[in-house]
Formats: sequence, C-alpha cells, structure tokens
Amino acid sequence: MTQHLFATIVTATAVAANNRGEGDGSTLSTLQKITRGNDQYTTISAEAIRWGLREYFQNNNEAATNRTFDPDTDKYSFKDESFSATDYIDDDLFGYMDAKKGSDNKDATTKRRGALEISRAISLDPYWGDIAFGSKGGEKGKTSIHQTEVHCTAYQYTVALTPESLKDPARAALALDAIAAVRHVGGNHSRFLYDFHPESIVIRITPDPSPWIMDSFKRMGDTVGCPKLLRLVEVGDVAADELIVAGEIADTPYGEKLKQLEVKVYRGVKDAIAAAKQQITIPQAA
Repeated sequence: MTQHLFATIVTATAVAANNRGEGDGSTLSTLQKITRGNDQYTTISAEAIRWGLREYFQNNNEAATNRTFDPDTDKYSFKDESFSATDYIDDDLFGYMDAKKGSDNKDATTKRRGALEISRAISLDPYWGDIAFGSKGGEKGKTSIHQTEVHCTAYQYTVALTPESLKDPARAALALDAIAAVRHVGGNHSRFLYDFHPESIVIRITPDPSPWIMDSFKRMGDTVGCPKLLRLVEVGDVAADELIVAGEIADTPYGEKLKQLEVKVYRGVKDAIAAAKQQITIPQAA
C-alpha cells in the first residue's frame, strides 16, 4: 500500500517585509496579497519556500545538490546541466525542466515533476496596510522617500510527498529535517530575516492520497488553535493514529483534546520530526 506524507506548518509570529526593488520616489506594493472573505492576507510563494529548502540542502552535507547559489555573485550554478534525480536530492525533490530543441529542431525538453509539493504560505492575520517609511542613503527630498509594506504575522503552508515517487525514498526523511530547519525564504522576503521553522506542526502519514490537514491552524486570540483538525479527528475523517502534532499547539486546550483522542502530541517539534521519520516506511529505491 502506498504511503503518503503530509505536513502543515505554522511559523512563529514576526515582522515580514521586502526591501527589494525600491527606487527614488517609488510607491511599491512589496508584499503579495490575497483576498479571503472580507479581508486581505499576505502570501509567500511556494517557489520562495523551495528556495529556503534548497539553501538548507546546500549548506548541509547530508546529500549532494545539483544547483547551488553563490551570494557573492548572486548567481546559481549547476554541477550537471543534464540533471539527475538519482544523483542529486534537489533534482529528486523539486524536479527540473531544461527546455531546448534537438539537432533536428524537435522538442528535446528534459523535465521531471517535483515530488515534494508545496502550497503557498498564507498569513494567519489580516493585513491592515502597515507601512514603514525611509529614504535612500539618508537623503531627504521629495523624490528620495520610499515606503515598505510590513506585516506582523505568522504564516501557514502545507507540503505533500509520496516517498516511493522519489528515486531515493530515504530522502523523505531529509525533507522533514529541512522543513524543521528553514532559516528564511527567498523571493518576496529575500532581504528580511523571517524565521520559517515550524512553531507548530501537524504531520499525517497515511495511505490516503488526500492531505485533509491543509489550513489546520487558526489564530485564536493571542495564540494559535486547530479547531478544524480537532473536528476531523472527532468525526473520523482523519484517523488519530495517522497524526503527529507538535509545538506550541501542544500547550493549548486543542493539544489536550487531541491527546484525549489518542493523537500523538509532542511539545517539541524536533521530537515530532524524529517520530515521523521512524514511522515512514522506506520502499526499495527505484
């Protein structure tokens, strides 16, 4: 039976902003936004999160990466431009596409769909238009002032992975390690430190091909709750023994209720990651 790995992560609350691309006298919308109900929320692309995961693999020698980033030149380089999901963890997890024409002018594109699927991260809190002002180089003048949108919030996103779809299924465990240790994301937040490690996490290891646990977390006053997840377990749509829940959510009433329903609940995220890695069944590599 095929085993699937899903995880929904909520980060700590911090100030998100993007200082890229500001110019003299410009007024920029520097945070991407999405409308949900009657409110606007800020969002971070899946590509930006992948950037953070790639950085983790590049800086940790647990597995070889094909693509590496040089911050001094602000450029990527490849060890093998023909790509190899067998040899490189990033080609295996994130996929690739090399669009080109053959000598006969026919399509000779080489591509692989990324095995690790990542959703957009959405803020838990509505964005109310907070703006910080500054000036270029400290200069003062009507053409030197710029503004930067800022948002104090936590972000939530989901990942999905089927270990047997990897060329090396053991890399599923390394993906969990990376999720627990992302320092920051790229793209829209590339110049602003924002810790993207999980403050709370729910992991589901299951034969069910549908995640069910997306959007599990919700802002509840000054903390975070998971009423949707609790209901799913109560009504039996998600089996308690398929779940591992950890982080600050464990110290809330929701954590206590999930324990009573026999969900595995850990106060420490790293302990939960270790437990999930032991629960993953690694099939023989393709």
